[in-house]
Amino acid sequence: MRNLVVIFGVCANGAWAEVPRVSVDIAPVHSIVAAVMGELGQPDLIVPPGASPHGYSMRPSEARALDQADLVFWMGSGLSPWLEGPIESLAGDATALDLLARPETQLLEVRDGATFEADDHDHGHGGDDHDDHDDHGDDHDDHDDHGDDHDDHDDHGDDHDDHDDHGDDHDDHAEVVDPHAWLDPENARAWAAVIADELSVMDPDNAAEYAKNAAAFSNSINELTDEVEAIVAPIRGRPFVVFHDAYHYFEHRFDVEAVGAISATDAAAPSAARVSELRDKVASLGAVCALTEPQFNPAILDALGEVKLGEVDPLGATLEAGPDLYGQLLTSMATSLSNCLK
Repeated sequence: MRNLVVIFGVCANGAWAEVPRVSVDIAPVHSIVAAVMGELGQPDLIVPPGASPHGYSMRPSEARALDQADLVFWMGSGLSPWLEGPIESLAGDATALDLLARPETQLLEVRDGATFEADDHDHGHGGDDHDDHDDHGDDHDDHDDHGDDHDDHDDHGDDHDDHDDHGDDHDDHAEVVDPHAWLDPENARAWAAVIADELSVMDPDNAAEYAKNAAAFSNSINELTDEVEAIVAPIRGRPFVVFHDAYHYFEHRFDVEAVGAISATDAAAPSAARVSELRDKVASLGAVCALTEPQFNPAILDALGEVKLGEVDPLGATLEAGPDLYGQLLTSMATSLSNCLK
């Protein structure tokens, strides 16, 4: 009887009783969702920090959370091809959003070869975009009206069928689109608005709260971008190499371009010819820094010659999951790069 009273009290007094169950694939995106949900609820994380999103076997608790989800946010099959089947089989009744397939997402292509040419910044989101940061916070003020707008979303379920078509368009580019798009904070800003919209569709009573949280996140992106800019400004233009090409979005946004990657992917050992080509590039440019990741053996970078090693973590493996992880992730990456290049 006491349990029934507690349950009744929660349903009667707490709007959060209607908050959707949300599952998210990786920790950086989970952080964005957690920031938008705020105190209304906590999203479930499918791939724990430290595990590779490219291949992972879910634990029963993670599979159960996915089975119970009303909403699933993930980076798509370009990052986690193994997750497509479980989403269809376990979360078939849920709304699943492939963030790479969203039209708001600014995409970059995977760079070919061991050495990279300088980025021409023709992708429409170079450093000049930061002049518009002051306007972004105001854009989110319009979210306060979302609760009313969602009255017209009776066909929202059908709209999501269109996402499948959009995903098909991106499938044609599966070999060239870089899936690490969360490392551009402008994508994170855009996704926060999308996440707020989707939550508001399922939970219109809390639409204003989701919009407010998304606006606060957008403002935090302004501060985060300024902080990262200040960290990397002194080392901009200094050449460095990476273990594999995972940081293109971060490099492009903050104008700190790597000159090459020792491995084609994080799952493949580099060929002798690739190492030789990159070693020549390092020698010719005088690169002094090579970036590795916690899960990789840095000894392989010894083949490049005299370079200083810096460790970066694009997934937040060493950080605590939650709303603060995203900002900590980008500042720690910037700090590691700066320390390596000083």
